[in-house]
Amino acid sequence: MADVEATSGNVPSDDEEKEIEEMRRQVMEMEQELARENEAVAIAALAGHPSLGGASTTVDAKAANGHSGEAVASPNETSSSLQAGANLDEDPDGRSIYVGNVDYGATPEEIQAHFASCGTINRVTILLDKFTGHPKGYAYVEFTQPAHVEAALVLNESLFRGRLIKVTAKRTNVPAFMRGT
Repeated sequence: MADVEATSGNVPSDDEEKEIEEMRRQVMEMEQELARENEAVAIAALAGHPSLGGASTTVDAKAANGHSGEAVASPNETSSSLQAGANLDEDPDGRSIYVGNVDYGATPEEIQAHFASCGTINRVTILLDKFTGHPKGYAYVEFTQPAHVEAALVLNESLFRGRLIKVTAKRTNVPAFMRGT
């Protein structure tokens, strides 16, 4: 009988096996739920959902169209615009505009539609308050080429969602110690 007790202590009982199996099932369910949540967050981020953005909500025009990567050409892009797309990181401030007095309920897609007549838009960024997650009331629009900025400046004092928006060229913030005297 002592032999039976020694071997039964090493072999899990049916209750223990059921408990272990239940724990494994719960872990799998939690992992699947986490994967679904991560997927939902990724989809919401691509759609520019303001409640999930950190300090800003950004819609990359190519990512919104299902493309990833900076040198992917859409069917209506020419080779010259593709070359410009390859140099997008050189001076983003020179290709960007500041849009002030933006309605708090505005989405990046609406702003992109408002400025679509000015040229090809690379990115729309609506800045959010980092504590509340609510929009601050202004945005930045980055174009693919600097010439599009001049066309966008014409829309200064235009009506967007019932408000007169302020459109200016984006300025580059230079720290005081680099300005000189």
